[in-house]
Amino acid sequence: MRIAVVDIGTNSTRLLVADVDPAAGTVRELERRSEVTRLGAGLEASGRLSDEAMARVFATLDGYLEITDAVGGVAVRRAVLTSATRDAANGPQFSARVRDDYGFDARTIPGEEEARLSFLGATSSRDPEGGEQIVVLDIGGGSTEFIVGRGRAVEFHVSTQAGVVRHSERHLHHDPPLPAELDALARDVRATFAAAVPEELRASTGAMIAVAGTATSMAAIDQALEPYDPARVDGYRVSLAACERISQRLAAMTDAERREVAGLHPQRAPTIVAGSLFIIEAVRAFGLDAAEVSEHDILYGVALDAAAAAAR
Repeated sequence: MRIAVVDIGTNSTRLLVADVDPAAGTVRELERRSEVTRLGAGLEASGRLSDEAMARVFATLDGYLEITDAVGGVAVRRAVLTSATRDAANGPQFSARVRDDYGFDARTIPGEEEARLSFLGATSSRDPEGGEQIVVLDIGGGSTEFIVGRGRAVEFHVSTQAGVVRHSERHLHHDPPLPAELDALARDVRATFAAAVPEELRASTGAMIAVAGTATSMAAIDQALEPYDPARVDGYRVSLAACERISQRLAAMTDAERREVAGLHPQRAPTIVAGSLFIIEAVRAFGLDAAEVSEHDILYGVALDAAAAAAR
């Protein structure tokens, strides 16, 4: 079954067109795109999605619609909207326009559903009978999710109000950021993560799978990938030591300098300093020494979920 999925997040708008077999749990990518649209820019202060931010998303969706139509044969079109749309006073109106103007079944999903779909996507290529307790880390622009489980079963999940757009706007006011700003951001994130996940659960978790743009960027930077190669990113283990080294390097640069870093998409330069600190604090919180980076994230989870629903 051919599925088109759009994930409209706080920082990026992403597309997946794939042939999905829900019985086998397989996803064969036909097209995959990502654009940094910063829907959540200014939301922390205003409580609303700005006209400029929404226009960036709509311009991206115009292009995605052309891609989807060119592929053809799409049976289901699903759009998921997450933290920024959940939090914004005008989020329902924005979601309605995505549905009405672009023909996607647009759903603003709660944190619980976002966690379930992210875990489904991240574990889609793993043994469904696996017994190791793992945590899926999904760092977004407006929220960060921790999903702990075994096999395909979620045992614990939490969505925190910590995101790389939100916290960059909250803490980082100089370019490059000041040491005091970096320390304040790290303390904020550290306290949020520690409060969100019980200590005994963190101690019993043996591995971390990190999904979404911050994690894939860290893997690409660590390998100096030019151009970006998803095959070399998916499954790559980025060590805590490498994350610390990369974070220190990026924090010492200006935004313009970060845009020239091999492996980093230039549009992610404004939020990657915060993102690097997020992944460091998450790995430390679980007492691990590395995170496995996965390209199979909520896009895969939504595609599998939508195909299963359509097949019933």
